[in-house]
Amino acid sequence: MSVAQLQAAPQREVRHVFPLPHTPGTVSAVRGRVRAVLGGWNVPAKAADDVLLVVSELVTNALVHARPPATLRLWRLSVDGRRAVHVEVTDRGPTAPPEPRCAPDPDEHGRGLGIVTALSARCGLRTDRAGTSRWAQVLADRG
Repeated sequence: MSVAQLQAAPQREVRHVFPLPHTPGTVSAVRGRVRAVLGGWNVPAKAADDVLLVVSELVTNALVHARPPATLRLWRLSVDGRRAVHVEVTDRGPTAPPEPRCAPDPDEHGRGLGIVTALSARCGLRTDRAGTSRWAQVLADRG
């Protein structure tokens, strides 16, 4: 008789949770709070800049395209043996932004998720009962 033991997936420890009000100034205020967290985690300046840009893009995406409430979660983890920061924004909006009524100016809109992809070791999208979550894991061990 063979007995298989199922291991539960390791539970992520959420270190910081930031509610995201749909108001002017939210992105700037959240960036300031995240900058303080990254400083406490001793994330090098270049990596911190990358994390802050990813935070800005994911938060802006949620505030522009989704319905409230929205929440940012931030924690540390290891990606392929390297230190990383997991950034995750959950909202109540659709998984894809609605089609614009007119073509957006390509110099000002439509590049956010491409920036997130370029700066992340991994990124993705998940939907569940809590809503739609866009997440990214940014390497934090480079200066």
